[in-house]
Amino acid sequence: MIINARFITSLAKFDINFASHFSEVAFLGRSNVGKSSLINSLCKQKNLAKSSSTPGKTQLINFFEVLCQKNEDKFNIYFVDLPGFGYAKVSKNLKEEWNIHLDEFLKLRTSIKLFLHLIDARHINLEIDKELDGYLKGFIRPDQKILKVFTKCDKLNQSEKAKLKNYFQDAILISNLNKFGLDRLENEIIDQVLGL
Repeated sequence: MIINARFITSLAKFDINFASHFSEVAFLGRSNVGKSSLINSLCKQKNLAKSSSTPGKTQLINFFEVLCQKNEDKFNIYFVDLPGFGYAKVSKNLKEEWNIHLDEFLKLRTSIKLFLHLIDARHINLEIDKELDGYLKGFIRPDQKILKVFTKCDKLNQSEKAKLKNYFQDAILISNLNKFGLDRLENEIIDQVLGL
């Protein structure tokens, strides 16, 4: 379980001098999919990660130190909140710069053990998400894993949820609004980081 969390720092790009002593969980997804809100929900804090109604608000790579407990053992991990991709309201040049920096960060940051690919449960087959999936699979190492997390599932009816689970067998469905699926995701994150 997650006990508490605190903001550590923000980086504009990969920094060899910012070493990690912990395993890291990277939160990826298109703008406005709910990355910051999910981090707040998992860490049980309202304003830890700044969420905004303006897509593309997160422009830096934000690090949060998270204290976890499994049985009697306590340990720290980092949550890494990454800039959303897609329809962020920024200039083309800035977007290209972001993409270069993110690409470098994701490939060189060896302490990342888990990529959480967040997908809006109402839009499960967007080209942008298929591209991200293929991109991650293109360089993922044997000690890393990708987990698909479908957000905003409170907006689906039962048959839509069933269809989604059928389509993505190992999908985790969550809702920040009614806290649905958060316990399962929390356990999954901890087990993956510990290599269980």
